[in-house]
Amino acid sequence: MAIRHWIALLVTLSLLLPALHASDGDADPIYRACMEQCEKTGCVGDKCFQHCKFTSDGKPIDGPWYMQEPLYLRWKQWDCRSDCRYHCMLTREGEREKGGDKPVKYHGKWPFRRVYGIQEPVTVAFSALSLAIQFHGWLSFFILLYYKLPLRPDKKTYYEYTGLWHIYGLLAMNSWFWSVVFHCRDVEFTEKLDYSSAVAFIGFNFILAIMRACNIRDEAARVMVAAPFIAFVTTHILYLNFYRLDYGLNMKVTVAMGVAQLLIWAVWAGVTHHPSRWKLWVVVVGGGLAMLLEIYDFPPYRGFVDAHALYHATSVPLTYLWWSFIRDDAEFRTSTLLKKAK
Repeated sequence: MAIRHWIALLVTLSLLLPALHASDGDADPIYRACMEQCEKTGCVGDKCFQHCKFTSDGKPIDGPWYMQEPLYLRWKQWDCRSDCRYHCMLTREGEREKGGDKPVKYHGKWPFRRVYGIQEPVTVAFSALSLAIQFHGWLSFFILLYYKLPLRPDKKTYYEYTGLWHIYGLLAMNSWFWSVVFHCRDVEFTEKLDYSSAVAFIGFNFILAIMRACNIRDEAARVMVAAPFIAFVTTHILYLNFYRLDYGLNMKVTVAMGVAQLLIWAVWAGVTHHPSRWKLWVVVVGGGLAMLLEIYDFPPYRGFVDAHALYHATSVPLTYLWWSFIRDDAEFRTSTLLKKAK
């Protein structure tokens, strides 16, 4: 019952998430005045930007400034407005800090400090590390199945969930890759790819939890179970990309699917006699606690580490332990099937 109450609390709190997107910083008159002055003069204090020079019809002189940069720097695509926002934000936050005020959000985001053009360097680092751990986990799973465990006469694995975990690995790596790109540079294109990849990954996790916990091995039954969830996730992704990028709705959907799969794994861990069920419990409890970092948001420490960055940090050890459980499950099921065959 305690688990149910805890999960209900998470769902209830997730309904309050749209409020987290309100921004006080961009409504600040001093910040707005700085923006107007920057777009006219191309300067914030003593710092000036060549790409803020416009022709009489409002077009940048010599085209977008990032097209004049070396090829390896063009990916950043910082334009006049982006640089004005960034430096006006830093200037205003410096003034607020001197006055003893706490940081506020600007245009829906906390005031992060760039490093070599990267918007959220700490989050990018943890996302890249999670991507590496996912690749290591998937590769070790592949090697275990095809080079260490016995195969059937037709060279297929005994483990019934091989294909599902391969899909899981590919979706996980895709999701973390776009997370790295998005937190490097937040534009509409990278934002939609990050959100879409995350929804696809979480949605498939939910399907996979049902398949493994309910021990669904028949292909027809798998299709019947997966089809409605795939349709829902696909519809949601299309809605986000082609109708409206609704942050509040997306957070509710992802939190609901995340909590649901944690509940499924928790119930299964409680009733199964799987030899590695303790790893499952650690991932379930750790994943639930990590969700709280997405709900209880706080400003970045020294402009670098916020709650979302810590959420990404927790993914590193949990991902490593999760792939360890998957390998153990493959060995356990293979051993069980071989004993039955004898």
